[in-house]
Amino acid sequence: MLRFAPSPTGDMHIGNLRVALFNYIVSKQRNESLLIRIEDTDKERNIEGKDKEILEILGIFGIEYKELMYQSNNLRFHSMMALQLLHEKKAFNCFCKPETLEKKREEAKEAKKAYRYDGACENLPAELVIDNLNPFVVRLKKPQEAITIKDLIKGEITFSPDDIDSFIIMRQDKTPTYNFACSVDDMLADISLVIRGEDHVSNTPKQIAIRDALGYDKKMEYAHLPIILNDEGKKMSKRDNASSVKWMFEEGYLPSAIANYLILIGNKPPKEIFTLEEAIEWFDIHSISKAPARFDLDKLKFINKEHLRLLDAKELSRYVGFADDDIGEVAKIFLDEVSTLKELRAKIAPIFAPKEIPEEFSEQAATMQEIIKNAPHFEEFEAFKTHIIEQSGLKGKNFFKPLRLLLTGAEHGPELADIYPFLKNYIKEIVK
Repeated sequence: MLRFAPSPTGDMHIGNLRVALFNYIVSKQRNESLLIRIEDTDKERNIEGKDKEILEILGIFGIEYKELMYQSNNLRFHSMMALQLLHEKKAFNCFCKPETLEKKREEAKEAKKAYRYDGACENLPAELVIDNLNPFVVRLKKPQEAITIKDLIKGEITFSPDDIDSFIIMRQDKTPTYNFACSVDDMLADISLVIRGEDHVSNTPKQIAIRDALGYDKKMEYAHLPIILNDEGKKMSKRDNASSVKWMFEEGYLPSAIANYLILIGNKPPKEIFTLEEAIEWFDIHSISKAPARFDLDKLKFINKEHLRLLDAKELSRYVGFADDDIGEVAKIFLDEVSTLKELRAKIAPIFAPKEIPEEFSEQAATMQEIIKNAPHFEEFEAFKTHIIEQSGLKGKNFFKPLRLLLTGAEHGPELADIYPFLKNYIKEIVK
C-alpha cells in the first residue's frame, strides 16, 4: 500500500499535490491500494474544514483512494507502542527542562558544534524514571549503527547515530511527535513505498530507527521528491500565489493541465501534453531529476491553453458559463488570444453584456443597433454585413469599429467573419 498524508492546516500546496499525483500513479502501476491519511494530531494548527477541502481537491484531479483514515484515531496505538519501547528499555523518560536544553544548544552554538542530546536522563535510577509528578518527554535511544537509505530518486544516503540522536517520540502532553506517529501509522497500514518531499529526508532515518526498535522488519522503499523553486530560485512558499492549488483554480487553470505540468517538471515524458491516465502508462519514479524543479508560469499557461483546446465545444462552453456548442466554438476561436479560463471568460462575457460604446461611435452604434434588431436572419456574415451597410450608409472605420463593439464588447479581437457563424442565432440578444 502507498499513502498520501496531508495535514489539515492550510490550503493545499502544489508540492503536496505533486506528491499525491505521484503516489496515485505509482499505486496504479504497482496495482497497490492508496491510503489517504489526514495527519490531524496537531490540534492547535488544524483548520476546520481543510480535511474536506483536501479530499475535494483529490476528487477534482481524479485521484482515487482505497482507504481514508485520520491519524488521531491511532493515538491509542502510539501510546501503547511508546510504553512497549519504555518497557524494553529502548526508550527513556527525559525530565530535562526546556530552558536547560536551550542553554546547552546555545553553548554548542558558541563552540561551533552541532548540538546533540547528551543522554542526561538515559540512565536515571528506576525511582526517578517512574516519577510522574514532574513533566517529562519520552526519547528513543539513538541507534548504535549507521542507517542507510536507498532512495529511488536520490540514491544511497547514510546517517550516523549522531545524526539521528536520542530524539523525542512522545511530548509532555502524552501526544506523539510527527516521526513517531508517522512510523507507527506506516507500520499499521503495511506501507510498501513512501513518496514525499525531500524536506522529509532527515525524518526518514528516525522513522526507520523507530520501526527497528519496535521489531518491525519489513523494508519500506523511499522516494524523496526535489523541492519546487519560484522565479527567484527560492523554495516556493505560501507567499507565492502560484503555490496554492486554490489560486490556480481561481485563475482558470484546468485540473488536467495542472496535473500535466506537475508531472512534467523534473521528468522526461515521451510527449509534452498528456493526461493523468496516459502518464500511468510511461511514468518512472526512478527517472525523476535529483535537482530542484523550477516553477514556470508561462509553461503552465502554454500547457493550459493546449488542454483547453482538447475540450469539446460543449464542455468548453460550460466552463465559460454557458451550455451551448456555438458558444464553445466562439471560445475556441478566442483561445488564440488567451491561456486560462479566467481570461477566456473575460472575452466571452462582454458579448452578452450591455455594451459600453465610446462617444466617438455612439451615434453609428445606435443606428446599427436598430437595423440589426429589425433585420431578417442571415446565415452568412457577408450578407449580414451588406444589409447593414445598405441600410446605414456607414463604411470604413465608422462601420467596422461600432459593429465590433456591438458584437463583442471589445475594440479588438478575432475576425468578425470567423465568429459570426456561431453568434448568428443570438444577434438580436447580443446587440439589444
